[in-house]
Amino acid sequence: MTGRAEKPQEPGARGAASAHSKARILAEALPYLQRYDNQTVVIKFGGHAMGDEALANAFAQDIVYLKLSGVNPIVVHGGGPQIAAMLKKLAIKSEFVNGLRVTDKPTVEVVEMVLAGAINKEIVSAINRQGGKAVGICGKDANLMIARRITEMPDPESNLMKAVDIGYVGDPEEVDPHIVDVISSSDLIPVIAPVGVSRDGHTLNINADTFASALAAKMKAKRLLLLTDVEGVLDKDKRLIPELSVDEARKLIRKGTITGGMIPKVEGCIEVVEAGVEAVVIIDGRVPHCVLLELFTEHGVGTLVGTAQEAAPR
Repeated sequence: MTGRAEKPQEPGARGAASAHSKARILAEALPYLQRYDNQTVVIKFGGHAMGDEALANAFAQDIVYLKLSGVNPIVVHGGGPQIAAMLKKLAIKSEFVNGLRVTDKPTVEVVEMVLAGAINKEIVSAINRQGGKAVGICGKDANLMIARRITEMPDPESNLMKAVDIGYVGDPEEVDPHIVDVISSSDLIPVIAPVGVSRDGHTLNINADTFASALAAKMKAKRLLLLTDVEGVLDKDKRLIPELSVDEARKLIRKGTITGGMIPKVEGCIEVVEAGVEAVVIIDGRVPHCVLLELFTEHGVGTLVGTAQEAAPR
């Protein structure tokens, strides 16, 4: 008795080649496993990957693999399409200002119900089905994320600050990661809905990228991974830029190479790196197992933004 589960053997040389190939892949991953051993990695899960069952299962497998490999994965998820669908079902009108959902009292109740309820538990269940032990929380739990209501935003035309009333939408003001530390220090995996609370007790809707960035900065994470529906940052010829230093990223914004919605995303990456996170990676979440490919291979998936020293090695 060997103690190994018996399985059908592949015939001859083909089976041996397959086994050697798998062994080579594991051996190549070893330096990366050592790099991230006992390190915190914050992963923002959202976009197309959340709505595709195969991609969602692959993501859950990646998260379980990270935990079993000695990494401390922390998942922060979005849920814009699911919120929109529920608001439509309830006949609640929804509008956006500068990319942020105007959130009145009825809307914030739906946001909390969808994010901290249905979506959060779906992701928890997906990770648990793959053999992990996930725990769902939100920014209100143990005052993880104290936020302030957004009352002014840059005017797109003048770039000057302009007073706005977009309801119960917040920006992180104070982060207390104690509850996340307690969960992560065990065999559990935290899955966090980006709902915060104001100092006067109001529930606030927080952009998932912003929430994940604030948490990663406070925890001095090794990496922040932002899953998106694009390849990453593209040059003027629409080719992927694999790595950028903070200075290079600023230059590309000034030159107009980085445009549109990618500007605030890259500016957010710069702020997180300057706050002490080694690097932020804008990842194409449409690629199966993109998290493992980014962390445990030399190629990566997307655009890494880091310091001049950290932008080079993947």
